[in-house]
Amino acid sequence: MLEVKDLVVSYGRVRAVKRISFTVPEGSVVSLLGTNGAGKTTTLRTISGLHRPESGEIWFDGRRIDSVPAHRIVQRGLAHSPEGRRIFPRLTVRDNLMLGAFARTDRGSASADLQRAYDLFPILHERRNQPAGTFSGGEQQMLAIGRALMSRPRMLMLDEPSMGLSPLMTKRIMSTIAELKSEGVTILLVEQNAQAALTLADHGYVLEVGSIAFDDTGANLLSDDRVRRAYLGED
Repeated sequence: MLEVKDLVVSYGRVRAVKRISFTVPEGSVVSLLGTNGAGKTTTLRTISGLHRPESGEIWFDGRRIDSVPAHRIVQRGLAHSPEGRRIFPRLTVRDNLMLGAFARTDRGSASADLQRAYDLFPILHERRNQPAGTFSGGEQQMLAIGRALMSRPRMLMLDEPSMGLSPLMTKRIMSTIAELKSEGVTILLVEQNAQAALTLADHGYVLEVGSIAFDDTGANLLSDDRVRRAYLGED
């Protein structure tokens, strides 16, 4: 569904992503691992059209998208839940969700998707008229994922969905990701919790200083000594 070919991304003279290539098959969960500064967030932002590549190609569902405006990429079925959640704190929960449907040509038929977000995260329905800024970090993460789903994506990119969350809330978010996968949503996951990410992932790529150092199935990476030492805190 997604193919990234020889992607290079720079910020001024700093090259953040250095000729990386990877694929995300339809219906799969693919995880990008790496320390801070490895290029994970930059990669997602470039795929979603928020940053332009210096060179390389990005293909989504058989069509090249690396020069397509961000809102058109959303319309083609690729949604992005960003690092830090980026909700609109003064707007109500419902209004935040409805903004996720803004790029759709059929916004008037978004009620079914709104109900789906409420079914996934009942707290969003219970507090739908409350300002989103009053939510806890975990509740805001639920809202950010729900907002991304309002565009009715075929593929969802999630950037650090468990950042700053309690173990209990992290488990809830990961359970939701597994549920979305079971529904056929393709997922590209950037996640600091390597254990959780690789347990969910069909395949994983490890980024180091803007380059892919190695990749394998999620199960194999979980047992890889390099991953265990660097990301799981094991000797």
